[in-house]
Amino acid sequence: MFDPNKAFSGFSVNDISTAREFYSKTLGMKVKEGEMGILELTVSNDAVVIVYPKPNHVPAEFTILNFPVSSIDEAIDELSMRGVSFLQYDFGTIKTDNKGVMRGNGPNIAWFTDPAGNILSIIETESM
Repeated sequence: MFDPNKAFSGFSVNDISTAREFYSKTLGMKVKEGEMGILELTVSNDAVVIVYPKPNHVPAEFTILNFPVSSIDEAIDELSMRGVSFLQYDFGTIKTDNKGVMRGNGPNIAWFTDPAGNILSIIETESM
């Protein structure tokens, strides 16, 4: 029977061991080894996002995972110390400052990539 309440998301990477290291050590996420070489990332409310190996992986050209933070500047400083580099954008309404933050056009947001080139973001929210 179809149960939409058990839906989950996933994305591919080209190197599962590098992804495991990045998501567990660099980002500090709970990462579990799943079946057939798949990683399970635990996110809010114990939901799971799967990461699967794909030899012909092509990085997503859109944001695949968003991390809410209470202070974007503090989060950038912390992640930068862990080796994360933030993307710089300057097109249309998307323009980032020298730290990589788009400010004043919706919530403050900064983008970075995982080792496979997938785009992730930190987004400042008041409800943190």
